[in-house]
Amino acid sequence: MTQRSLPLLAVLGLFLSLSLASAERLAPAKPERLGMSSERLERLDTAFEQMVADGELPGAVVLVARHGKRAHLGVYGEQDMASELAMSENSIFRIASQTKAIVSVATLMLQEEGKLLIGDPVSDYLPEFANTLVAETNEAGEQVNVPAKRQITIRDLLTHTSGIGYGRKSDPLWQEAGIDGWYFADRDEPIRETVRRLASLPFNSHPGEKYVYGYNTDILGAVIEVASGMPLDALLKQKILDPLEMHDTHFYLPRNKAQRLSTVYSYSPDNGLQRSPDEGTMNAQGHYLNGPRVSFSGGAGLLSTANDYAIFLQMLLNGGEYEGARILSPKSVELMTVNHLAEGVEFPWAKGVGFGLGFRVMEDVGRFGAPASVGEFSWGGAYHSTYWVDPEEELVVVYFTQVRPATGLDDHDKLRALVYQAIVE
Repeated sequence: MTQRSLPLLAVLGLFLSLSLASAERLAPAKPERLGMSSERLERLDTAFEQMVADGELPGAVVLVARHGKRAHLGVYGEQDMASELAMSENSIFRIASQTKAIVSVATLMLQEEGKLLIGDPVSDYLPEFANTLVAETNEAGEQVNVPAKRQITIRDLLTHTSGIGYGRKSDPLWQEAGIDGWYFADRDEPIRETVRRLASLPFNSHPGEKYVYGYNTDILGAVIEVASGMPLDALLKQKILDPLEMHDTHFYLPRNKAQRLSTVYSYSPDNGLQRSPDEGTMNAQGHYLNGPRVSFSGGAGLLSTANDYAIFLQMLLNGGEYEGARILSPKSVELMTVNHLAEGVEFPWAKGVGFGLGFRVMEDVGRFGAPASVGEFSWGGAYHSTYWVDPEEELVVVYFTQVRPATGLDDHDKLRALVYQAIVE
């Protein structure tokens, strides 16, 4: 080895170390530097480790970021219990309705590009929505299908006030159409075709009159495809996932990542944890590896990791930008994260909250009755995942597990209490 080779190796080593450091996104920092207590965060670990030990959770990942740094990463239990494969921070989860936030952001991006306006009628992009029907009950107690009082707008879809739910099980028209539930991964048809068939069915209420959780964001996905001229998966990759380096977020999992996909379980106090069947259906492991890989569900189709999703949320907390990647303007983020529900339209599942353009938003902490801040925005997924962003505290929380159904668990409430008790300044 010559004398001249030593400095070169040193420079190469330094370059490699800097590259690795810069590659770590949401870099960890000592909690005390971020106004949180390490000792108090241990209570969170203790609680979740106990839930795993008690057989209430198979495994989970909790990521807490504050002031743009990762304050805590808790990895608990097993990704797969039968093989005793440990959960990892790189484990991949079915995030179901947490897809909605990403597709809602894509919608606002198209508005910023002048390709749509959220006040536009949906029929401007999907003509079959020009004359929709609403199911009502007449004086004889019979269902009658009447014309909607007005057209559905894109804003109605973003706020779940279009009147479109997740199917009407007792309605023969819905049964004949074969559309029921939020799960689309087994469908061997593009989302545009499913949405085309859906438009002719009778909906739950008139546009703007009620909050009805349902196919709204799946319809948005079809609107996005028409307005942009791109398939939904390609558009999300180009405009959001690649710029934010969310390389582990997919509609269908690449084969080389199969070993990282967390197993789905069900839980009830009587039966404990039970592995869900190996089927390509909603209440099973699903068709995220095997199956058609054709339908891109904007309402519930994505898979992701805790770190990927936390980066997406941090971008929103930053006003639409993360590490030089500008996704949205601050005013668009502001528009998305305030309550859009009209007076008299109530959010059905919690008090003190409204709904923005893709998120539940906190309005009254006292009525909500749990630790929070006004302005917080949040949502979750059908496999028992959840997240929230608290701008007042500069806080991002992501919780991923795979339990469906999760009857009798109080882990979401405990998580909220244990995160906030760890904030000390």
